[in-house]
Amino acid sequence: MHFSIQWPKVYPILDVSFIPATGRAEFLKRLGGGLADAGVTLLEYRNKTGLETELLADAAILRGILPAGQVKLILDDRAELVEKIDFDGVHVDAGDLQPAEARKLLGPDRIIGTFGGGAVGMVPGILEAPVDYFSIGPVFATRTKQTSSPLIGMEGVRRLRAEAGPGPVLVAIGGITLATAAEALSAGATIVAIAGAIFRQPDPAAEFRKWVAELG
Repeated sequence: MHFSIQWPKVYPILDVSFIPATGRAEFLKRLGGGLADAGVTLLEYRNKTGLETELLADAAILRGILPAGQVKLILDDRAELVEKIDFDGVHVDAGDLQPAEARKLLGPDRIIGTFGGGAVGMVPGILEAPVDYFSIGPVFATRTKQTSSPLIGMEGVRRLRAEAGPGPVLVAIGGITLATAAEALSAGATIVAIAGAIFRQPDPAAEFRKWVAELG
């Protein structure tokens, strides 16, 4: 497991819904370059709806524009494609590949994240899974990912941290804004994951800089 990783406080998730169909390649190059300059070190690309050819094309642009030594790129769900696109890891949730299977497939050196817990507490036995981080939430309502799970709020973040103990990397996700991010970190999250809060802005890189300046 990657205890040597310098985990950032802000983890952008680029959902395919934020990428325009027209001028797609230029958009991604401009976006990726801006994010790299803004200091992004961890980014997830999530494409649950597109064709594999679209995913591969997007991934190639992102990997080309976001230097491998500077930015860790995580692919949502598709563990079998991680090596092919030279990404740094995968995020697997319920219904995807099991974390242990993902680890077996990708080996010890890639980052693996999974869903850790929500309103009913940490997933039974999940803390023994061979992963590097656990997402927790949804903290607040989100428009980016369809979910019917009950919201956990800040109290839920505190409760899950207490249950997990001090060691595990917990990524709070779901409707977090710049106004609530610091509170989520204070409540026990190691990292806040954000999608719409950054990528719905006219200048995502400038917005990311604002978050980093605010959160330190």
